[in-house]
Amino acid sequence: MTRITVIVVAAVFSLLAARTPDPRVRAALDALSPHTHDIDDSTESGFYCPMDPDVRSPKAGHCVRCGMALVRGAPDLVEYPLDLHIEPVVPRPADLTRLTFALTDPRTQQSVHRFEVVHEKLYHAFVVSEDLSFFLHAHPERSGDDDFHLDVRFPKPGMYRVLSDFYPAGGTPQLIANTVIIPGGAWDPKTANLQADLSPKRTENASVELKVQSLNVAGARTSLRFLLMPADGLEPYLGTWGHLLTASADLIDMVHGHPLSATDMRAGKELEFNMAFPRPGVYRVWLQFQRLGVVNTVAFNIPVDQGPTAK
Repeated sequence: MTRITVIVVAAVFSLLAARTPDPRVRAALDALSPHTHDIDDSTESGFYCPMDPDVRSPKAGHCVRCGMALVRGAPDLVEYPLDLHIEPVVPRPADLTRLTFALTDPRTQQSVHRFEVVHEKLYHAFVVSEDLSFFLHAHPERSGDDDFHLDVRFPKPGMYRVLSDFYPAGGTPQLIANTVIIPGGAWDPKTANLQADLSPKRTENASVELKVQSLNVAGARTSLRFLLMPADGLEPYLGTWGHLLTASADLIDMVHGHPLSATDMRAGKELEFNMAFPRPGVYRVWLQFQRLGVVNTVAFNIPVDQGPTAK
């Protein structure tokens, strides 16, 4: 019986750990933002932002969204294989678990040695529990080798999704999700039951109001506007005014984004994010920003409609 249980858990883990295409790049290429400059993709005469491929320009410069230097040519959408190693092999809730991220160059089949700094870090990692109650934004570090390491205390048994965001030199930014299962108790895998929640929130030392379109339609561009109050003491966090992680209730779709604009308002500072939710449902979005040296984290649940169907 024990052996059968182990086999079933391994099969479930293999299924859930399957990589999915980078939703940020896919969405960016499917729907161009108002800040996009049209260029001829058949030549290398244009420039694009490696972090936000929909931001393009006929000349060199910096991205209007994230500030990164534009690069010449068209984005090469090659995914870098990522192997996630877990120690101990059978992790326990609340105990320290080490995650090791081993990255391979798909062209040379060698370990990746060089990375570009993105928002002040070489590697961003997000850890989210299947019920969406646990959220962690951390930055794995190297310790004398080519791999990145992150120590995490998973609070309870269940499934967790680990989203890696990194930019290998000579490649394009990568957004890759892996799955970690923490055994124990009577774990019952199921999709989180999210209810729409757009109400104002109080964070560590600020408050946030969210404004969205009256109807959010799957596949269409949606503007999310967060009003941070008060504006006094707000500071850039990791090179930008805010970080947004969006996750579907089943944790299949996860996107890490940054504000399109930051506007000073009478009541506070407004951050605008441009999103394209891939499917109907309710999505949880976590916004992180910094005020008076304190990193604030707030969550909203945004409903997304199917939209009109073809007859």
